[in-house]
Amino acid sequence: MSMFHRLANVAPLPGYQLKARFQTGEERLYDASALEKIWPQFGDLRTIPGLFELVRVDAGGYGVVWNEFLDLSSEEIWHEGIIIQQ
Repeated sequence: MSMFHRLANVAPLPGYQLKARFQTGEERLYDASALEKIWPQFGDLRTIPGLFELVRVDAGGYGVVWNEFLDLSSEEIWHEGIIIQQ
């Protein structure tokens, strides 16, 4: 059995935050603002107007995508995100 934490949906929030809901119903808040320090291409989220807001869950729920160049795994969001109390 796979232990991937699959996403159900994702919403962009102010300050480059992502609110992610997993298929289990759990929700996490993920700070995407520091991504460009690790991967410079994520600077596009800050410099291209409206790009950050285009975030969507990929077809399998294994991550989120912004365009053909920028994506982020669901595992990164799961492990680095902050649990939102329900």
